Amino acid sequence: MDPEPMSPENAPGEVCPYCNGVGFVYVDVPVGHPQFGKAVPCVCKRLELQEQRLARLRRDGNLQHLRKMTFDTFHVPEDVSPEVRMSLQDALHVAREFAADPKGWLLITGHYGCGKTHLAAAIANARIERSPSVLFVVVPDLLDYLRSAYAPDSTITYDERFEQVRRIELLILDDLGTQNTTPWAAEKLYQILNYRYNAGLPTVITTNQNLDDMDPRLSSRLRDQALVRTIPIYAPDARVQGNEAFGSLSAYGRLIFETFDLRKGELDSHESEQLERIVQTLRAWTENPINWLALRGPYGVGKTHLAAAMANRLSRNGMNVLFVVVADLLDHLRATYQPNSPVSYDQRFNEVRRARLLVLDDLGAQNATPWAQEKLFQILNYRYVGRMTTILTVSDDGWDDMDERLRSRLMDADVCQIIDINVPPYRGVVRDKPRPKRSTRERM
Repeated sequence: MDPEPMSPENAPGEVCPYCNGVGFVYVDVPVGHPQFGKAVPCVCKRLELQEQRLARLRRDGNLQHLRKMTFDTFHVPEDVSPEVRMSLQDALHVAREFAADPKGWLLITGHYGCGKTHLAAAIANARIERSPSVLFVVVPDLLDYLRSAYAPDSTITYDERFEQVRRIELLILDDLGTQNTTPWAAEKLYQILNYRYNAGLPTVITTNQNLDDMDPRLSSRLRDQALVRTIPIYAPDARVQGNEAFGSLSAYGRLIFETFDLRKGELDSHESEQLERIVQTLRAWTENPINWLALRGPYGVGKTHLAAAMANRLSRNGMNVLFVVVADLLDHLRATYQPNSPVSYDQRFNEVRRARLLVLDDLGAQNATPWAQEKLFQILNYRYVGRMTTILTVSDDGWDDMDERLRSRLMDADVCQIIDINVPPYRGVVRDKPRPKRSTRERM
């Protein structure tokens, strides 16, 4: 039989009582047994080899380069919306609790650069001080690590490496969803996570991917609230210079309900009252912003002002808002294909379609190329299916020229409320009061 593991008091710096420091033992088995008379590694040697493999695994996981990512160095900025600040504070609190007593799974979601990796590394750094059985690894690196076991010069078999990963005491997988989704990669990840799911082994996962876009086998397990606790982070990418300029409300800060002109001196009373009712409706909508709201009307009637007024009010209430003109959005997406682009196409695209509140101004006025139509449909269809809060402005001409697929979604009354603004365009002049008609005698 295999020798029993050494007791803790004999382990540190003492000669192993089983092999006397030789490193191998003979197994006590009857004659004829396959291992009779064969030397096998002693338990002390197996523990040493296990620690060497763990050390190499941690090196391959690159955690040594993330030693500064601790809970104490996790920064919650002050110059963000209350919603963002609260999500970061909650994420930090939950991560600290998990590091103190890792049980179940922790799923950290959010855009690129919002702090997911920092929190995951902080958990690893906190736990590794107490137990060496912690693996932090970026998912594509993990797959490369497994593939390398097939190399002729590998010192460990694939099966040994695979078992080491899926059985480790605490596994932290960073950037799930960024791997090359080959059938082999998908199967290996499923095998690892399914094993840990069934065994209830502590696991931390970070991802910027929506669960609906994942392998259904994985997403079903990540949705199990009995095992998995999800931490959503709504912060923007802190690493990308100029990221705040994209979709920022700063240029629209003065466009609020209080500065919206009801044009009582310009429009007739019926038209002015219609504008006032619309403003009241939009104010009420911001008290409970759900689903979609579309402002439709001619150019120059105040659609952009009203959309910005709603966005500014919701931003002040703590909601993370992305406000962008549709033509500018398409330019931003095209720019990501440039070699010197600071952001990738996937990053920008996902930032838009997953925004907490998305405001698209002037829908339908863009250059209606097949590529532009397809990108807009992908973004808005994603938000339509998820009923994600969205504000749209569209001109009468833009409505007529709109992709039929988009128009059908805007016409779904269960998802989208359309507000028609049927007043003349603003001209900045006061309409002359109508003169009383003169009698025939007065005109003579």
